[in-house]
Amino acid sequence: ILHKKTELYKKLNKISQKVSKRDKFGIFLKIENACLETLSLSVRAAFTPRIEKSKFISHLRVVTELLKNLIRITYEVNIIDQKIYLDLQTDLQEISKMGWGWLDFIRKQ
Repeated sequence: ILHKKTELYKKLNKISQKVSKRDKFGIFLKIENACLETLSLSVRAAFTPRIEKSKFISHLRVVTELLKNLIRITYEVNIIDQKIYLDLQTDLQEISKMGWGWLDFIRKQ
């Protein structure tokens, strides 16, 4: 899951270099911060005792949903094109599924 988030951040970083200054320091700043927060939460969950993991993973899922919505907004207001949007959403769907799987695994132990 951490690798996927790292790859997502790299994509977002490249995209943000091509958007206007207004968007780069507006919505894209929020998107990059949320992406970095998912990285942080993943690492924290990985190194936290099992009984505490679920709170970090649950928070990770919330931030992932926020990312999905922010990226959808960038598409809807024509900051990014459809191809980029679909690529990012595919990555986020996979990350979301991984988060669900991780949470389910932790809860069944």
